[in-house]
Amino acid sequence: MSMTEKYLESLKSIDDWVIVSEWATRFGELYPELLEKANEEARNQANETTGLREIAARISSSISRGAYIDNIEIDSNERPRKVRYVLSEEHDLKVSQEIDDDVAPLRRDERIKQDQLEWKSIDKYRNAEFESIAKQLKLFFALDFEVDHAQALLNSEQPGRHHPDNFQLILKVHNAKKNNNNWPRFSIAEQIDYIESAIKLQRLVASRFGIEMENEVLGSLIERIEKVF
Repeated sequence: MSMTEKYLESLKSIDDWVIVSEWATRFGELYPELLEKANEEARNQANETTGLREIAARISSSISRGAYIDNIEIDSNERPRKVRYVLSEEHDLKVSQEIDDDVAPLRRDERIKQDQLEWKSIDKYRNAEFESIAKQLKLFFALDFEVDHAQALLNSEQPGRHHPDNFQLILKVHNAKKNNNNWPRFSIAEQIDYIESAIKLQRLVASRFGIEMENEVLGSLIERIEKVF
């Protein structure tokens, strides 16, 4: 068994997300003779170090070079980053999903263009208002609202239409979580409550961000939403 295979075997035995130092520790537990060899090499170095640190450094370097790219999944959203072993079937599925995600914007754009062919003038106006209100909420309240399709355009079971009757305004972070899932569309009362609740929360930190929260602006935007929702 090669050294790379031994590293992977030690990660595979954990069967969970781990940081590199935990991976190195498990490697030392499974292969004590290699840990002792690393300790001996560490004692001969000018800089103070240990065998475990050297093993962790080698694993980290290999990850950065892409040595285990087909066998591990990396979560770089945390520090230190976390990794986990993935089976070949999982890897293939992940690659397929990534390809689908990369192509999705093109399919989405095609759906939008197709649906827009059937729009009337009032639909174009409502669309422009939704887009404008989202921008104004960001400009005046520093909140990232997006025009969302309540029934997602790329939902695999019941795809929605690109039409103002399917639009609603939600925060970008919520839209990302929603992804291609279908939600019941807000009622106008729910839409207004959602926006006002988000702004109420923003008021708690507005002064720290130098944001001036204007009730008159909010009132005007709410009136516009009521007319086009």
